[in-house]
Amino acid sequence: MPRGSGVMTKILKMNLREREVLLASTLFDSMSAPVAKRLMESATVTSHESKDLLFREGDPAESIYCVLSGYIRLFRLSKEGREADIGLFGPGEIFGECVMFVASNYMMNAQAAETCTVARFDINKVRELAGKEPEVALALMNIMARHLMQARDNVANDRLHTAPQRVANYILEHCPDNQLSASFRIPFQKSLLAGKLGLAPEALSRAFSMLKNCGVSVRGRIIQINDVEALRKV
Repeated sequence: MPRGSGVMTKILKMNLREREVLLASTLFDSMSAPVAKRLMESATVTSHESKDLLFREGDPAESIYCVLSGYIRLFRLSKEGREADIGLFGPGEIFGECVMFVASNYMMNAQAAETCTVARFDINKVRELAGKEPEVALALMNIMARHLMQARDNVANDRLHTAPQRVANYILEHCPDNQLSASFRIPFQKSLLAGKLGLAPEALSRAFSMLKNCGVSVRGRIIQINDVEALRKV
């Protein structure tokens, strides 16, 4: 099991860049300035080393989170110790919000996928503010709705698409429109991409190999696409 929550955690002062990331997040982007200021007062910025757990499944729910830098991985753990990835969250993305309405304990594990910083919002203070300011409650429900739609899309993709098709769709999302070729760098480890796509690491490797015929080459985290139109036909 990875390191426990709280290991190597540091409390930081929010800097200007982190504040900009937070205000651009789905939690704040449509919120009025006075309400945003009040909500911001309940935030604490913490840093975490790779593999640290922010919380475990079953822990009392104390905070909701916004990623400011790095990536956070959410996953469930079976009795046999097998892990199932639920989501990967990067800068500006919110997680843990569902406990505001439907649970008093976290229903999954949250782990730092790499060195990262997050903003933590005290759940009791957020709940109190949401009771007074409807736009806070609406923002949280909007985030929950988006996550629900993403979860349904993921279920559909798992059932409708093969592993090479899932990988191809991910690559195509990073290809600019109207370009015959493209290249980009995966922003996290390929093992995390495998989990994000619902694949085992070896299945991801096989999928990349099968896509070579469509002009896809992989070197480390760099993906080169020589024929975007061929990839669309996978």
